[in-house]
Amino acid sequence: MPLTTTTPTQLYCLCADWCGLCREYQTLLVQLAVARPGLEIHWVDIEDEAERLGDFDVETFPTLLIVQDGTLRFLGPVLPSETNLLQLLDRAGDWRVADAAALALLARLAA
Repeated sequence: MPLTTTTPTQLYCLCADWCGLCREYQTLLVQLAVARPGLEIHWVDIEDEAERLGDFDVETFPTLLIVQDGTLRFLGPVLPSETNLLQLLDRAGDWRVADAAALALLARLAA
C-alpha cells in the first residue's frame, strides 16, 4: 500500500560501505523507492560523511532516520528485513521524535 503523505517521506540510512549487511540492505531500499514513489532514500556512509553526523554515534547497522510531513518520526537501529521496514514506514506517522540531538542530526543531514 503506498504512503499517503503530502510531502515525500525521507529515509536516511546510516550505514558503512564496508558492511556487507548494509550493502544488501541498500539493494532493498532502492527497490522500495521504486515501489513507493513518495519515498526518498538517502544513503549516508558514516565514514565518508562523518562531519554530517557530528557527535551522533552509530552503534548498530542499519540505523534509520525517517521524516514524514516534515517531522522527524523515527531514529534508531532496525532489523534489516523488508517486513520490518514496511511496518516501520507505515507506522512512523504515529510517532514524533523531539530529542534535540536527533533534530540537530536531521538538520545536518538535510543541509
